Amino acid sequence: MSLTGERARRNGATTDAPVVSLTDVTFGYTATPVVEDVSLRITPGEYVAVVGPNGSGKSTLMKLMLGLLTPDEGTARLFGDPSHRFDDGARIGYVAQHASASKEMPITVREVVKMGRFPHVGFGRLSAEDRAIVDRALDTVGMSSFADRRVTQLSGGQRQRAFIARALAGEADLLVLDEPTVGVDAESVEAFYDLLDALNAAGITILLIEHDLSAVTQQAERVVCLNREVYFDGPTAEFVESDALARAFGTAANFVGENR
Repeated sequence: MSLTGERARRNGATTDAPVVSLTDVTFGYTATPVVEDVSLRITPGEYVAVVGPNGSGKSTLMKLMLGLLTPDEGTARLFGDPSHRFDDGARIGYVAQHASASKEMPITVREVVKMGRFPHVGFGRLSAEDRAIVDRALDTVGMSSFADRRVTQLSGGQRQRAFIARALAGEADLLVLDEPTVGVDAESVEAFYDLLDALNAAGITILLIEHDLSAVTQQAERVVCLNREVYFDGPTAEFVESDALARAFGTAANFVGENR
């Protein structure tokens, strides 16, 4: 069975208990809040995009969700546990903002993907089953033929696929991507979002922080528009028709492309 098929089978038995739950969350690095009075829930299988201008608190909000920061006020929960105490890292796959631009890892794609098994097996020898999971993850993202190539020899889009394969090998339920297409060519971006669609259809919850508003309106099912506070949280089609973007950005912002 493929990884996506296994994911769909497992998630068929899950409830609608939220993957992420924020209630009245406020946080600031100084006395001035970066995010203020934010409440939202992300349920299993959703595809959610967070948008907002530079400095709007998007990355801070993501860190609060994942427990990398603790709210000054309010509560943040991840898979039902307080986010800062959540310790089942295998359930989360995180692709950082500059992962596609990284050229500092002189290791192979297969070695990167094997890292996804470490939360399950530690740093010991992988079993035959672990190696099979790694192979399926590579196949799922279309990187089997690049398995023995060094990450430094890959294009930006290929590197992003390798890091997603690492998350799949870890059997993540939540995939978090922070502006993942920075430095990726247009053709690879389209293929990248096709991959995210397939993973989401297989049951993986996706949280996307993205600067490309056209990509957001064509890909995500739900949009959270943030500029310290939440200006909009709802279906993408309604977001496109609203004035939330202009209010959050403080300008007559508009979209390029059409919502699917």
